[in-house]
Amino acid sequence: MEGVGDEDSSDDLYRAGEDDPPSKQWSDSKDDCQHSTCGKKTQLETLLEDLGLEQLYHKKLSLSTILQIDKKTITDEPAKCNSDLPWYFLKKLMMVNVTARNEKCTSACESNDDAASGKAELDFDYLFDNLHLGDMLNPLDIITALFLCSDGFVRQEMALKMSMCQFSVPLLLPNCDTKQCTLMLWAMRDIVKKYRTQSLSESKGFIEDRIVLSELPMISFVRLGECSLSKSEILNKLLSNSQQYHDTFVHHDMECGDSPKRISNGLVEITWYLPCGNKNMDVFSEPVAVANLRGDIASFETQFSFLCQTSAAVFVFFDTLDSECELLTNQHHKAQIFLVGNRQSKRSSIDALKNVATKLGLTNSNILLKTKQMNDADFVKKLRKTVSNVVENSKMKMGIEQMADIAHQLEICVDEDSSECHTAKKNAEAITAEIQDILEYKEAQLPLQGQIWKKLTRLEKEEFRLRNVGSKKIEDYKSDLQIQKTKLREKQNSYDMSNAMTCFINAISSPGMERCYFLKWMRMNLDNVSREKLSDLREQYKEKCKNSENKEEIKDIDRQLSNSSLGTEHFFREMGQIYEASLSLPERDPSRQQLQHLPKLCAQLLLDGFPLELVDGEASNIPLRWVSDILSQLNDLMSPKSKILVVTVLGVQSTGKSTLLNTMFGVQFAVSSGRCTRGAFMLLIRINEDVKKVLNCDYMVIIDTEGLKSPELAQLDNSHEHDNELATLVVGLSDITIINIAMENSTDMKDILQIVVHAFLRMSAVGKKPKCQFVHQNVSDVSAHENNLRDRKLLLQQLDEMTQAAAKMEKKEENKSFTDVMEYSPDTGNCYIPGLWNGNPPMAPVNAGYSEAVYELKKNIIQMLESCGSSANNILEFREWMKSLWNAVKHENFIFSFRNSLVADAYMRLCTEFNKWEWEFKKEMYTWVTHAETKINNFGTVALKSETSDMFDFVTQLKSEACTVLSKWETTLLENLAKYFKQTEGHVYLVEGYREDFANSAKSLRREMESSMFNQLTAAADIRQGMTELDRIKENHTKKLEVRVCALIDECREKKVKMEDKELDTEFDKMWEKTVNELSFSKQKTTNVITNVSCFLRDNVSRKGSHACELLSQNGLDECGLVPFKYPADGLYKWAKHQVSKLFNIENHVKAVQNLADCIIASCTQFVTERMERKNNYHDTYIQEILHMIDDRLQNNQSLKIEIQFEVSLKQHICGVAARQFQKLHEDFIRANDPYRCLNQNKKKFRTDFKDVFHERDQCQKKAEEFTDRCLRPAVEDFVYRSLGPDIIGEMKKQKFGTRKSLQYSVLLDLLSNHDFENYRSYICSYEVYVKKWILNQIVEHFSNGSMMFDLEDEHVGSSIRSINTAVNKATEKRGNLNSFVENVCQELGDKLVISQDALGAFMILNNADQEQFAHWLTACVKDMAQVLREKFKKTNIQIKLKKLNVNPQNELFTKLIGCGKQCPFCAAPCETEGQVHNHHKTSLHRPEALGRFMWHETKRLVTDICSSSVISRQSFCCAATNGKWYPYKDYTKIYPDWRIAPDVSLQASDYWKYILAKFNQQFAEAFTAKPADIPPSWKMITRKQAEESLSNI
Repeated sequence: MEGVGDEDSSDDLYRAGEDDPPSKQWSDSKDDCQHSTCGKKTQLETLLEDLGLEQLYHKKLSLSTILQIDKKTITDEPAKCNSDLPWYFLKKLMMVNVTARNEKCTSACESNDDAASGKAELDFDYLFDNLHLGDMLNPLDIITALFLCSDGFVRQEMALKMSMCQFSVPLLLPNCDTKQCTLMLWAMRDIVKKYRTQSLSESKGFIEDRIVLSELPMISFVRLGECSLSKSEILNKLLSNSQQYHDTFVHHDMECGDSPKRISNGLVEITWYLPCGNKNMDVFSEPVAVANLRGDIASFETQFSFLCQTSAAVFVFFDTLDSECELLTNQHHKAQIFLVGNRQSKRSSIDALKNVATKLGLTNSNILLKTKQMNDADFVKKLRKTVSNVVENSKMKMGIEQMADIAHQLEICVDEDSSECHTAKKNAEAITAEIQDILEYKEAQLPLQGQIWKKLTRLEKEEFRLRNVGSKKIEDYKSDLQIQKTKLREKQNSYDMSNAMTCFINAISSPGMERCYFLKWMRMNLDNVSREKLSDLREQYKEKCKNSENKEEIKDIDRQLSNSSLGTEHFFREMGQIYEASLSLPERDPSRQQLQHLPKLCAQLLLDGFPLELVDGEASNIPLRWVSDILSQLNDLMSPKSKILVVTVLGVQSTGKSTLLNTMFGVQFAVSSGRCTRGAFMLLIRINEDVKKVLNCDYMVIIDTEGLKSPELAQLDNSHEHDNELATLVVGLSDITIINIAMENSTDMKDILQIVVHAFLRMSAVGKKPKCQFVHQNVSDVSAHENNLRDRKLLLQQLDEMTQAAAKMEKKEENKSFTDVMEYSPDTGNCYIPGLWNGNPPMAPVNAGYSEAVYELKKNIIQMLESCGSSANNILEFREWMKSLWNAVKHENFIFSFRNSLVADAYMRLCTEFNKWEWEFKKEMYTWVTHAETKINNFGTVALKSETSDMFDFVTQLKSEACTVLSKWETTLLENLAKYFKQTEGHVYLVEGYREDFANSAKSLRREMESSMFNQLTAAADIRQGMTELDRIKENHTKKLEVRVCALIDECREKKVKMEDKELDTEFDKMWEKTVNELSFSKQKTTNVITNVSCFLRDNVSRKGSHACELLSQNGLDECGLVPFKYPADGLYKWAKHQVSKLFNIENHVKAVQNLADCIIASCTQFVTERMERKNNYHDTYIQEILHMIDDRLQNNQSLKIEIQFEVSLKQHICGVAARQFQKLHEDFIRANDPYRCLNQNKKKFRTDFKDVFHERDQCQKKAEEFTDRCLRPAVEDFVYRSLGPDIIGEMKKQKFGTRKSLQYSVLLDLLSNHDFENYRSYICSYEVYVKKWILNQIVEHFSNGSMMFDLEDEHVGSSIRSINTAVNKATEKRGNLNSFVENVCQELGDKLVISQDALGAFMILNNADQEQFAHWLTACVKDMAQVLREKFKKTNIQIKLKKLNVNPQNELFTKLIGCGKQCPFCAAPCETEGQVHNHHKTSLHRPEALGRFMWHETKRLVTDICSSSVISRQSFCCAATNGKWYPYKDYTKIYPDWRIAPDVSLQASDYWKYILAKFNQQFAEAFTAKPADIPPSWKMITRKQAEESLSNI
């Protein structure tokens, strides 16, 4: 009964409650929940400590705290101790769960149950002792405590959510310590109710109003003394109709309702009964407020007085009455008094009742008595009739706002009495009081966001889409659009800031709480104004619709209905336009300077929990600079904790999207009547530390969107386009997208699915893979999931169909099913949610099933987010996604238009890493080949011990080793790539689409390296094999000479006459001449290189067909290449000329082909020159490589439509030149290695050695010097030059050659800094030649300054010296003569140094040096040699050094820059995609087509159009590749399927080339034999700085 728990708790029970020791602070541990005894504390302090809220009594609980996502908000763990209870209540209340008041602590219950279950015998003492063991808290105490410990905004949120649950809401909040109470006016400000009275039932009209402003009769219920009737339970029955009972007020039969109240006595609660207009269902025909005072009015006279003065009637419940009853008789009553007694009570006194009734002048109708014969239903019926009479006849109606005056008279506090609230209210009313007509107000006070902003939006989109360009020149048209935009911005700047905006900005600049109050006041006031306006318009609309002739008037009212919404977002939107307009002013302009703080102001508001408008729904645009700057400031405020995950909802309008988000996250997106969301809003929710680790983010961003298929927009032609734009944007920004589907409308469902599938397909194409969750609303059956299995399969089938249709539209037809686009399971990807209301509004509470289903959805979403937490963006990355997505959706073709800096950054990081791995691979292979060539060159000599004596077997073994090493490094490269894509940082998922390209590049690199290495090994082996016979002949000759010299020594010594050097020289010369004449010197056979080259050329050309062979036969190779090559264009002129307005003409085609020929000739000439520099013998692989180079280059330039005649003549020319050079190389090599010549070269040395031996001189020092100078020094020098190339490449890669883009950026920046036309002409017309020269200059410049080159050389010299010293030490340890000592040294060095066999053979003759002495002197000589080499390297010119390198850095770096070698078919800009092998070519910096030699056919003027703009226009092109036919630029991929030309998303990316053409227009015209281009005015305004900044788009 209520007498026990609801209102009349006995003294004993109260004392028991008071003596309960308080709980400790919040904890998950049961041990921490044990009570501890403390000193004397007030009742309130004790309870707050018990609830763990004592810290929040002074430092109030804020919204950001209760809305943050923590472990307890997403787990079902029950409350373990009292300090858990407030948080569990808030958790459920924020999700509008009607079971929020039913939460109780489980620990006490569990301990009691466990103890009872352990006792088998009957124990009455135990049973009675345990009656008071329960430590349950009354829900009213928890609610009261929370209201006392919360700030005004939490109170408001709690009151709103309690009202939605149809809970009673605190009207007067008591403080049992101060004995004061507070009127909860502010707390109830946000409650808006809709209802329909009987008078409106026919018209189906309704009343919507803020409840504190509604003047309603209030009926109050109080208790005097003890009462056996449960007042609250009777009230619940009074307010519930027969179909559905609801516990509006807590009563003793509810869970924990009978627990003693410790601080909530004196609480006055209020609720409202609002009719729905149906007589059969309505309890009362008119709206009424019902108040309920907790506790005895004798103890709470202030509250009773308040109720008596504000109520239409006060019903006093009693059991016994004092005959004097001064409390009732002395009150100043405005209200009717009704006495409600229980005749069943033994304490009931008839005499006292008569006495009081007489004093109060009451009639029989004012007294209600419950007799023994009357059950609760009959009594409630009687009470309801009495209340109905009061409501229908009462003139006493008062709004809660009006009650504030009475509260002040009674010294009751009002929660709006704070200075911040008053100031904020004053500031808000200063703005909203001026609003008479909303449309006129917007035009006068918010002018910048009207037609001007909408025009700007149209111009922006036209800039990207170029739909109306017609026959105008594209760049002129774009320039006109920019001028129009500038004028509109000037117009915006011409407006002075309105009074409303000045007040608004000043108000939101005020301190924290005042600003929050101001924005809340603004929102509420503006809602009130809009609601009033909308109500009038709806009435007008109804009237006009009765007559079908009022079509124009109806249309006008319809327009007004769409435009009559006015909220705070309009003021922020105006702020955004003021800010964006100011950015067009000079930087130092005071007007611009004073607005720079606005983004930070809004960023702080966003951090405080206010939503930010991302998409302006009325203009269908994003003020990109405004929103971007806000997000930048937000990042600064949040840093370093700025990681976010994004959840978005999409769905048809008015299907409960905002309500779903509000319920799920406790937020408050606008859901009131007439305030459907327009555009998209984002809101931040903080993630608590315990969940941060799981989600790997700091905040969750919630995006609420405008409903798709909006009726207001349906009449517009571009409504579908608008929906697609919005869906693409928010899906792209999201980690999870909730697709909200109302099951009632299958047509709308199909439409929204089509839009959503488009969005997901687009995201999949650009590397973003958001997850999705389908939410089916209004499905309440428990078997819904099972019964809807067929529906889910049907849904997937529809999704697949739409995916195929969307893929066709987006030209991504490889996507056949929805699961190709994203991960989706029909079983886990669908959620079924019952209807929102449990019954018929307005008296229906929120359905508990709805709240629970949304809670399950929330948990599921958090779990899904766990898996994508690794890909969480920070705020700046979110900003970049927003900008790039929105720029891309402005284009008609999203997928080809999308460019994102995060994707670009992720791609650049991947390129950088891959280039590192690739260079490690190449460097390792260069090193391996160097060692392998060293071994081959030492094969068959004392320097190399080999298991085989056959060169072929030896090379086969080396090739096998090469394959092993190559396979190992290929595997390493692919493993690195796989590992890279497994990492969680760096947004690698965005470049998943490039994974296959890079894997193919790795495989291609392996094939290229294998081919190159095999060619090098084969050439080295063949050359070495050719030298073997020569070495044998030389060795035989040397040995014969040594025998003769030794014989001559003996002969001279036998004369026993002292011979002078002159005589010895004469004897030596005689012996030498005689011996040489006796030796056989067969002439070395020379190869006819020209014949060999002709064979290889014929074999190469024969694959092209018989006609090619005929052309080849017309000229002999020895006649080719004698004069500069000129393109034979005779056949081309037979090509039919087309009369077109813009055509790549024949003359220019000839120039382009000639330019290609020149580039190929230059590359081949450099190759020949490098081979000539090495002075090795000719090998057939040389000409094979040249032919391979030519074929590769021609293959890469197929778009030029090259004829077979050109190919044959070009190959003949190059091979003719190469053959003559290689013939010379071969003959020079034969001459240099002629045995007779080599023998005579050593004559002087032999003579000197002969005299030394004859005179028995000590040769140790001399021989050591000779060995060092003739054998070791050339070998070390050769080793340095063989090793230096990769080192130079590695060093340059660290500078500006890391990636292809960085290299191109450096070239263009250098061109800009030099600002020389001839450089530009060379770059454009002879791209390869210029870039090779530029790279060479960069290498020379870099290594000419500082000691970098010397350091590299010194490192290799030092390495060689260390190897030599080690070899000498090892050889010294072995016993033997000098010859074996030298052989041992050479063997140790055989893997590193190539020691000349001629020099070694000459050194070994007539050598009588002592081994130990020789070793000693050799060590000293080697030390001196190191210094000599260092000095030589220091003095040697860098250019000379580069010519001697085995690996050419210039070629390697150029190959990296040129990549695949493809150029844009329209403007010839080089492809930037990394790697030699990729599916599509692209470049980020296209040029005006004038720089590709395009000119207008009629005027001969250079063309300013840029292909990145042309491809989105409706213009056509015609060129050789189209065979003279016209093709729309939009369909360029049909002609050039390998190219992807992205539109210029930034609209400034090509500023570099615009600037260059504008500066050198005249010079380019002269160079291209054309007239200067008509430069658009906007191009002439581009500064050098802007041109440089545009390079950042590379």
